[in-house]
Amino acid sequence: MTVWGNRVSPVFDSAQTILLADIDNMEITGRKREFIPVTAPSTMAGTLVKLNIDTLICGAISKQPAEIIEEAGITLLPFITGNAEQILEEFARKQSMSKYIMPGCSMNLQKGNNAS
Repeated sequence: MTVWGNRVSPVFDSAQTILLADIDNMEITGRKREFIPVTAPSTMAGTLVKLNIDTLICGAISKQPAEIIEEAGITLLPFITGNAEQILEEFARKQSMSKYIMPGCSMNLQKGNNAS
């Protein structure tokens, strides 16, 4: 999850911190924050793959980086806003993310499709 302070970073394209969480059997078993330099979308996707990310929760995201991330095999849950820890806890328990969708955005969160 891209973060800014204690919230989901509002814009993926300029996010510089990612909250990495290990989830096992609907429990968060570990978490850490990593600095991610703002780079070209393809480089960013490569960084996420190297970090073994299988799902990325983020705020607004441009079409090109969203496509690159999805092509890398990472499930994308974009246009999410709110308290990062609360969202992470609910995601781990497989709760719906629909109440965290940014105002004015619509998407199908079950498929991880972006709404660009």
